[in-house]
Amino acid sequence: MTVTAESTWTQQTATLSPALKQATPVVVDHALGSWIHGTDGNDYLDFTTGIGVTSTGHCHPRVVAAAQDQCAKIIHAQYTTVMHPPLLELTEKLGHVLPLGLDSVFYANSGSEAVEAAIRLARMATARPNIVVFQGGFHGRTVAAASLTTAGTKFSAGFSPLMAGVHMSPFPYAYRYGWDTDTAVDFALRELDYLLQSRVAPNDTAAFLIEPVLGDGGYLPTPPRFLQGLRERADRHGVVLILDEVQAGFGRTGKFWGHQHAAGVTPDILITAKGLASGFPISAIAAPTELMSKAWPGSQGGTYGGNAVAAAAAVATIDVIHDENLVDNARIRGDQMLDGLREIAPRFGGIGDVRGLGLMAGIEFVADTDDGTRVPDAAAAAAVQQATTRHGLLTLTCGPAGNVVRLIPALVVTEDEIAMGLDRFAAALTEVFSGDTLGQR
Repeated sequence: MTVTAESTWTQQTATLSPALKQATPVVVDHALGSWIHGTDGNDYLDFTTGIGVTSTGHCHPRVVAAAQDQCAKIIHAQYTTVMHPPLLELTEKLGHVLPLGLDSVFYANSGSEAVEAAIRLARMATARPNIVVFQGGFHGRTVAAASLTTAGTKFSAGFSPLMAGVHMSPFPYAYRYGWDTDTAVDFALRELDYLLQSRVAPNDTAAFLIEPVLGDGGYLPTPPRFLQGLRERADRHGVVLILDEVQAGFGRTGKFWGHQHAAGVTPDILITAKGLASGFPISAIAAPTELMSKAWPGSQGGTYGGNAVAAAAAVATIDVIHDENLVDNARIRGDQMLDGLREIAPRFGGIGDVRGLGLMAGIEFVADTDDGTRVPDAAAAAAVQQATTRHGLLTLTCGPAGNVVRLIPALVVTEDEIAMGLDRFAAALTEVFSGDTLGQR
């Protein structure tokens, strides 16, 4: 029987899932560097960077050229079937920037996949079932990764049962508790020790999993002393320390890896994605060869992992970060951004806290209550985020309560662009708060 085009082609049209919620109404025509140019004819300073993905800015010429060149050679070379030069070169270059001792790499596509590969490896290597995560962490949306995520119920609600063996310990969120950082760290370490005594036996615990800076959990830098405490306890109990550098890695915090702000801390497994390839989907875990060798045969793989075009873009990304001194730029421009935000914040009573590390800044919005306490103000954060778009600045919200606005410029952002972004953010705040007296809206 001959099948005609008419018998297989219909007039039906499709739409995007209604579960997808757009943070802005912008439709992109083209983008370059820190700028998105909309089909509406407006230019937007992009302080979202695809949630920290376009590390070298939009369409960096060297990344574009690397991808274009690779597309003309081979696009998909499944890396457990045939090997390709971009992946070999990427692995070599990653070796130059990975912490010493982390000399074996496995590639996947997304942060969630890499997180799941990391916990699979930790469980296989230790023959232990339990994973300890920390309140506010975000590790992905697939079932296992969502089971590890405590940055908000929207990431894990509605499709239970979740993966077993996950236990949560407090994060030293000083502002939330109303404490100084040292008090919060002491509390969180005590509670972790109590968890290991009361609920999760150390000899049943495969891994501690934490972000060096909480991402969706509110852009909270993990205090160095807390990471050092985790490293000490991991060593003492034979637990694998996994650091999720998906959002904080690749120069974003002003050091190549976010955990490098904590002296003496090296993870057993490091997870990277997002900024690794400036927008192309690729992720990886890195571990010592001795540890990686404990993965069971056949437990690592995937159809698209280590894609040739994405790997070529990642090689170019590493070269650009090195050649253009973008880690230093992230530190310098990050200081400029945080200093500017801290200067702006006292003018608006709805801002409770400004925090960050490098080019990761979080502004937490709160409201006064009749009893004198301050509570999360998600409505204010949402209003400010929408207002920034009207003022030509793209931002996002985060935090379990949705009351934090986060700023995530590209590593190539300039001094003038940071200054312009601060001006536009202040204009959005003025619009939302409308000159009301401090502490009121």
